Amino acid sequence: MFATLEIAASGLVAQRTALDVIAGNIAMRDVVTWDGNGDAVPYRRKIALFSPGDPTRGSHATGVHVETIAEDPTPFGMRWAPEDPRAVRNGPEQGYMRTSNVDYHTEMVNAIVAMRAYEANTAVAEMAKHMAATSLRLLA
Repeated sequence: MFATLEIAASGLVAQRTALDVIAGNIAMRDVVTWDGNGDAVPYRRKIALFSPGDPTRGSHATGVHVETIAEDPTPFGMRWAPEDPRAVRNGPEQGYMRTSNVDYHTEMVNAIVAMRAYEANTAVAEMAKHMAATSLRLLA
């Protein structure tokens, strides 16, 4: 019984982290920083990567955990904006402004998937709780 609850709880934590990352991507989509050369660097999308088990409980632990939050290597978008101070000043991309690789629609789809997985883990935890209560009632 408790193993089922631990698996569901690990899924809840992992999906909550994924939702936090997605919310951060949407919030930071239009943020631009400047590198040492004075060039604009748009926000790069982050992704929560899951792995099986729980490294804090040993190699045979069940469940899932967030192994790392990685940056998406997808290239930045480009938009023609020669008058913008964030536009590239030299080279073949001169006059183009780099834009974030965060796609709002992709983030919303990923958020829906993470919410459904969260709901599924909640249902599993509720079912395990109900089964434990029924078992205790039968034993009493």
